[in-house]
Amino acid sequence: MPGTRKLGRQTAHRNMLLRNMVTSLFEHGRISTTEAKAKEIRCMADKMITLGKENTLHSKRQAIAYLTDKDVAFKLFSEIAPKYADREGGYTRVIKAAPRRGDAAPMAIIELV
Repeated sequence: MPGTRKLGRQTAHRNMLLRNMVTSLFEHGRISTTEAKAKEIRCMADKMITLGKENTLHSKRQAIAYLTDKDVAFKLFSEIAPKYADREGGYTRVIKAAPRRGDAAPMAIIELV
């Protein structure tokens, strides 16, 4: 079930962390993070792309309210969402990577398909 991982943070901190990471994912196309964070980011990124496919004023306002950068929100509606117009879901891919060197946390790379 999406949104059930607490990630060792309080609610406000966790929500802002996810907002920042989803914004970075749309800005760069791929980011490296821990597996748990990547699985949470996947849910929110798919929801944002679905909003981008609707392309209504209401969906634009919702995306701008969630994403932390207006330029990235514009990129979502103009470049990212049109690529997935004929796709029904599964817009992101999570690839497991080698454990992090410092604390051996399981790492993953999340990218747009």
